[in-house]
Amino acid sequence: MTYKIQKAELSQAIKIHSLVKEAAAEDKMLPRALGEVYESIRDFFIVTDSETGDVIGCCALQIAWNDLAEIRSLAVEKKEMGKGIGKALIEACIEEAKKMKIKRVFALTYVTELFMKVGFEIISKDELPYKVWTVCIKCHKFPDCDEQAVAINLF
Repeated sequence: MTYKIQKAELSQAIKIHSLVKEAAAEDKMLPRALGEVYESIRDFFIVTDSETGDVIGCCALQIAWNDLAEIRSLAVEKKEMGKGIGKALIEACIEEAKKMKIKRVFALTYVTELFMKVGFEIISKDELPYKVWTVCIKCHKFPDCDEQAVAINLF
């Protein structure tokens, strides 16, 4: 199977939400409301099956500050895992961050090893006070978050 990475379209929000919801149900990420996916649709990259056009993966690059962005909502269809799709989505986000001259990209994740394959390093959440005190504090897992913080310096 071949696949194609592209920016998401509004019509793909429901499928993106479905992928995120499935991953969240398995405690692989935090859930996102469908409204939140619609609001941030411009942040998303999707992977489609080149033959069917079906969305099989998604990932968002969200700007956090003037020199900082976060990779969020990385999800891949179960049957498509292990084919490099997640890695390709992370790399697409990194390329976009570079074009925007963003110095650092981070993620809070349960799949640390995947991010490390593309150059991320494990960091302390203390290095992300903006994230912790604006978003994380509202999370049902706060202050006992079990996600690992990872980051990559681009410039």
